[in-house]
Amino acid sequence: MHWRTPLVRPAVWLLAIASPWTFLACQSTDPSGKAPTMTLLAEDPHSYSQPQEAWIRHLSLDLNVDFEQRQLVGSARLDLETTPGASSLHLDTRDLTIRAVRGPEGEALPFKMGTADPHLGSELKISLPPHVTSVTVDYTTAPEAGALQWLEPSQTAGGKHPFLFTQSQAILARTWVPCQDTPAVRFTYDATVRVPPALMALMSAENPTERSASGEYTFRMDQPIPSYLLALAVGEVEFRALGPRSGVYAEPEVVDKAAWEFADTESMIAAAEELYGPYRWDRYDVIVLPPSFPFGGMENPRLTFATPTILAGDRSLMALIAHELAHSWSGNLVTNATWNDFWLNEGFTVYFEHRIMEALYGRDYDEMLALLGQQSLRKEIEDLPTRDTWLHLDLAGRDPDDGMTDVAYEKGYFFLRMLEETLGREAWDEFLRAYFDDYAFQSMTTERFLGVLSDRILAPHPELAASLNIEEWVHGPGLPANCPQVHSTALRDVSQEAEEFLAGKNPQEIPTKDWSTHHWLHFLRSFEHPLSAEQMAQLDAAYKFTSTGNSEILHDWCLHAIASQYEPAYGALRDFLVRQGRRKFLKPLYKKLAETPEGLQRAKAIYEEARDGYHPVSQLTIDEIVGYSAEQGS
Repeated sequence: MHWRTPLVRPAVWLLAIASPWTFLACQSTDPSGKAPTMTLLAEDPHSYSQPQEAWIRHLSLDLNVDFEQRQLVGSARLDLETTPGASSLHLDTRDLTIRAVRGPEGEALPFKMGTADPHLGSELKISLPPHVTSVTVDYTTAPEAGALQWLEPSQTAGGKHPFLFTQSQAILARTWVPCQDTPAVRFTYDATVRVPPALMALMSAENPTERSASGEYTFRMDQPIPSYLLALAVGEVEFRALGPRSGVYAEPEVVDKAAWEFADTESMIAAAEELYGPYRWDRYDVIVLPPSFPFGGMENPRLTFATPTILAGDRSLMALIAHELAHSWSGNLVTNATWNDFWLNEGFTVYFEHRIMEALYGRDYDEMLALLGQQSLRKEIEDLPTRDTWLHLDLAGRDPDDGMTDVAYEKGYFFLRMLEETLGREAWDEFLRAYFDDYAFQSMTTERFLGVLSDRILAPHPELAASLNIEEWVHGPGLPANCPQVHSTALRDVSQEAEEFLAGKNPQEIPTKDWSTHHWLHFLRSFEHPLSAEQMAQLDAAYKFTSTGNSEILHDWCLHAIASQYEPAYGALRDFLVRQGRRKFLKPLYKKLAETPEGLQRAKAIYEEARDGYHPVSQLTIDEIVGYSAEQGS
């Protein structure tokens, strides 16, 4: 790829600009220096909190994990900052039983629960007497809490002990902690968690590497985080070091395989730091969760949550670890102010992920990843409502999970890649490094980012700014005409082989010896129309797709099996949908099945069997696709 010469020497424009931006969730003081204030530049449509009046600075959790009742029981002490005259604290809750609210001396504080909303839950409004800067909420979670998945021993690799994990993003932290559940508010935290002695507890904080005989664990997170990065996992897990500041946790049956798979983690940290500055979270560890985890990964600081479906046995899916590591800068460090600004988290992270992969494995390898991402993006754009293909979303009145599409991830990436290609990599890297430094531990809106971009790079070059189509990228549908073109010689050759197969070439004659997962995915995605039963059988006989242990390849193969009604793969399809709960795989397969009456019937039968093993995040998505009703059972 040709990289253009930078239009402006970065040292000049970075030193020349020093704008004192104030951001959503930015604390400041009045001219007297005495009164803290909270400046809000955007309303969060997904939170009842009113942090301009009182906001959380530190959280102390004290929790008992009750597997028998499937509940967390305990308290949350919230240390606050308040503005003059503040009379109430507004918290987000959903399905929490609030037993009491107490002041710093143990005195009861009046509180009121608001009307429940299906997405937002209920507001908890606490009356604040003058000068009270700490409240404690005694509470119990519901067995069906949306963030929590309680697994039976049979749902784990070991089969001996239960397992619990959380998924707080986007607005599910409120289902297990009363909090200001908005990315606009950041706080530090500590916790004491008690679990059965045979299990280990881990959080998005400083973590143990050995099991406690008493079952009691203490945690500290000294860097301020938003609520969606609160995380807890409890299970029979072991630790393996990957390097001086990285390691992996997993069930004993999985941990050594995971440690081998993630061997490049320390190198990834070094590559990331070389690009955009120091890693600021002390350690980077990963926990491989049971298969029902609904996402590929979750960037909980200090402890990435990861799906076992990335354990391909050939380290070919390490881009996911690069992605979650990159979040340590984009998302965890500089955070989207509301979920309408979600692309600021994910688009930046995908861009950073690509830069890490390029640094470690070369440009040609990374271009394969970019091309596959663009393919997925174009397909998703065809299926989405037009307004949902903008980068800056409008999710008011909706579940913010609706915004977790390839638009935020891949369109965001290609927007930033377009800026890099136009401005030159040297200038762009200087800009991004300064961006992460200047706005570390702050929230960012789309409007503010565009302002920073304009002031620091584009203002001196109005003709250039006009040519970038920024308005079309951010506030327009689909992909603008100046979307970067991806060139992958390796995948071009794969496309040629796919064409020759369709023309009658024996698949045994295709030179696939050196193909990676990405080659295989492109090969399968090259077939735009359903294959014949004979063609499916030929491919299966040659490459054993139906019995592959690679989840990415099996997913794409099953899509073809559904389209072609290839019955020999139906058993593998059913097993795949039952044994794992990653929404990225579940959603396309159930949607493909639901396209025909026969397929929908099959989908409902499989879902009836599999649903209880899915996390609530996945259940919500698949319920809608297959028309599942809890009252009717299906």
